Amino acid sequence: MSNQEVIVLSVGGVRFVTWASTLRQFPESRLARMLHDDDREFKLVNGEFFVDRDGTLFGYIMDFLRTLQVSLPTDFSDYQRLQREAEFYGLYPLADLLSQEHLLKPRLEILEVRFSLQEMQAFFRIFGSCSTTVEALTEQISVFTGQQSGQSWNSPFPSQKPLVPLPLERPSHHDMVFQCGTDYTAGDQFVTRYVSVKPDNRKLINGANVLGLLLDTLLKDGFRLVSTRTVSSKEKVECYSFERVKRPASLTVMVNQTPGSSGAPQAKRNQVQKGK
Repeated sequence: MSNQEVIVLSVGGVRFVTWASTLRQFPESRLARMLHDDDREFKLVNGEFFVDRDGTLFGYIMDFLRTLQVSLPTDFSDYQRLQREAEFYGLYPLADLLSQEHLLKPRLEILEVRFSLQEMQAFFRIFGSCSTTVEALTEQISVFTGQQSGQSWNSPFPSQKPLVPLPLERPSHHDMVFQCGTDYTAGDQFVTRYVSVKPDNRKLINGANVLGLLLDTLLKDGFRLVSTRTVSSKEKVECYSFERVKRPASLTVMVNQTPGSSGAPQAKRNQVQKGK
């Protein structure tokens, strides 16, 4: 049978169409041997291979054969059943990965924004359980400073003088600190700090406006606001807690075959990041 021949399978009443070469990704598997062996579990009926197994779970097995990756929905829970199906079809590299359930389950990511308003200044501290997310936020958030005369807190017009970018404070890999607003220095001089949050290009001085833009940015990035509480009423510190289901890294099986080998694949696990 040619590798380019189209194969039709009916698994538990669910129909799948694929190339013979896809089923031969793992030559020692039962699916590969089905194409030329007489297997009592696979019945050829009207040109279609019929097998009395779970058709829904077989969809994940076909996805694995096509991509050599294990990437499951965030609400998936049938790891043991899918592992049994993989063992039935002789796909032991897949069964081995599924046995390591902790690598495949999605994780809950926590992010906390603390906001304090003191006179004409606003202070922010962002803490995240995932350092990668905090690092990404440092690329989105920029702080600029400049001096001006007689500028009020609510003025919508930034100083005409060139603004100087300021680095964000990073107490650790998991948090960042910054501030905005106006700080009185001497005479009628004020040091002002503006905050910009990409992709918005505005430079904002008002802490409430910065907070609103920051929260909106997090919501658009897939976070969900779970609580708002006052940490310190005396210091006027508000805390906004977010959470997001973080997809796990996709696990990839590499199939290496050398000329003259028996055709049995050598599988190794490799983690490939799949987005946020």
